[in-house]
Amino acid sequence: MTAVSVSGGCLCGQVRFTVKGPLREVLLCHCSQCRKTSGHFWAASSAPRECVDIHQDTGLRWFQSSKEARRGFCSLCGSSLFWSHAGKQTLSFAAGALDGPTGLSTGAHIFFDDASDYYRVHPDENTIDGSSY
Repeated sequence: MTAVSVSGGCLCGQVRFTVKGPLREVLLCHCSQCRKTSGHFWAASSAPRECVDIHQDTGLRWFQSSKEARRGFCSLCGSSLFWSHAGKQTLSFAAGALDGPTGLSTGAHIFFDDASDYYRVHPDENTIDGSSY
């Protein structure tokens, strides 16, 4: 994990957040829920919840996508921003929503057994059928 301070937000600016602390490497999730909510696989980092400050939440809405997880998005512009697991003390956020250089790197493609057939992943990239994260 990399300790940094980064800011991010949605396309229209009605949701803004800052993360101060350790960031997990970016995971690329191919599960069917991530593909449907983002339109492709979802690239996300995460940090301990107490390190994430959502300081502008005018458009923020949450959708309970399963018994364990909910997803945060901007109800004004539609940006997918957050993923929250009820049993974890971390909050995942879209890597693409971060401003400027992040210093992050891609760790793995997870739930790769759910990947769609319209794209290919380079064979040198780490893939995991489920998720150990």
